[in-house]
Amino acid sequence: MWNECTIYRCLYGFTKKVNAPNKSLDIFVRLRLEAMKIAVVGTGYVGLVTGTCLAEVGTDVTCIDIDIKKIEGLKQGVMPIYEPGLDAMVIRNYKKSKLHFSTDFAKSIKGVDVAFIAVGTPPGEDGSADLQYVLKVASQIGEHMSSYVVVVTKSTVPVGTAEKVRSAVQAALDKRGVDIAFGIASNPEFLKEGAAIDDFMKPDRIVVGVDTEKAQDTMGKLYKPFIMNGHPLIFMDIPSAEMTKYAANAMLATRISFMNDIANLCEIMGADVNAVRRGIGSDPRIGSSFIYAGIGYGGSCFPKDVKALIKTARENTYTMRILEAVEEVNDAQKSVLFQKITNHLGLDLHGKTFAMWGLSFKPNTDDMREAPSLVLIDKIVAAGGKIIAYDPVSITQTKHMIGDKIVYVEDPYEALNNADALLLVTEWSEFKLPDWDMVSQKMNRKLVFDGRNIYDRAEMSELGYSYFCIGSE
Repeated sequence: MWNECTIYRCLYGFTKKVNAPNKSLDIFVRLRLEAMKIAVVGTGYVGLVTGTCLAEVGTDVTCIDIDIKKIEGLKQGVMPIYEPGLDAMVIRNYKKSKLHFSTDFAKSIKGVDVAFIAVGTPPGEDGSADLQYVLKVASQIGEHMSSYVVVVTKSTVPVGTAEKVRSAVQAALDKRGVDIAFGIASNPEFLKEGAAIDDFMKPDRIVVGVDTEKAQDTMGKLYKPFIMNGHPLIFMDIPSAEMTKYAANAMLATRISFMNDIANLCEIMGADVNAVRRGIGSDPRIGSSFIYAGIGYGGSCFPKDVKALIKTARENTYTMRILEAVEEVNDAQKSVLFQKITNHLGLDLHGKTFAMWGLSFKPNTDDMREAPSLVLIDKIVAAGGKIIAYDPVSITQTKHMIGDKIVYVEDPYEALNNADALLLVTEWSEFKLPDWDMVSQKMNRKLVFDGRNIYDRAEMSELGYSYFCIGSE
């Protein structure tokens, strides 16, 4: 018996090749494949991953951007971001003509079923999300849409943004003097940098906020290939969907800051935060995710979203007391490794050279936004120290941000030459089992400051290293 589920499994490669029993079925399958036409506005991290993964399951996707250089680069397989596996997927789907790149907004938006808005929402000085780019895209959609389309905010936006998007689209339609129906949806992303492809292709949940049955049907059809293996597609009202994204990131940021606060107390009390983490992480009510002590969270999501949620609360005469503490702890935590360095070497670091392993805010990404390494670099350089840094992928991004403030090398062991201390800042896999004999041969002294707790204190002691980590002294 052929049913819709079986057809989708064949269509998107979830089963081996199946021969359709008749021509009418083959036509039906082809029509279902060609039915969805998608536009994704913005080819940054979220937009490019979203568009590419939707193309991977057979949807016709056009990624739109105003940056001509970026668009032409993508056509040549040049990625504007680093994300494992993304380049191969982009190239494959571009060659199959399922994924397109364009700067022509008017042409690309006509006739699409779903238009994703995935442009940046940079934080303002007061922590609020800047919605000018989101609303500009919404207006452009209204200016050029030719038929019913679901306008979806994929960017992380405050509660109430969907209504502003609706108003912007409608205002543009009114200016044209046309009456074209459209839907509005909020579809927050839950992509972890470094694991975004798996997160999109095999999601633990898909959250969609809608307020009409037609918009829900359209979004349900779009995401059907991703939920065949039991992953939940959760529909809710639009404000709840907008809040879900902020609440999720705020909760994860809270766990990180909580554990760092516990780590600092562990040092004072003579406890070991690694043992404490194992003890509480075994409790199923708590779990082991996001309770690793370190030098603070960074990236494009947690800092921005925590600030935005605090700001939203203030605008509505409410104080997010826990989140304000979360932010305060995180800001302070980024200085903890520097404090350990100066406690051991003194406040004057002139004449001292530091090997820095890792620059990005986390492994498997080149994202330097709010990276703890930037705080550490500023403090060491201001104290007179010299830094020689290595990172597998983020050196180019770091140079764009801070220029030649530090020395960059292409090999982790090269960074160690005549270094007075090794600073482990990002827990890239290649740093986890170094050749400690070679390390000691290159350095002036056996001194390691581990900002991510990836080395074993007892082993380091046996090797003759002075070793300092987070939450254990």
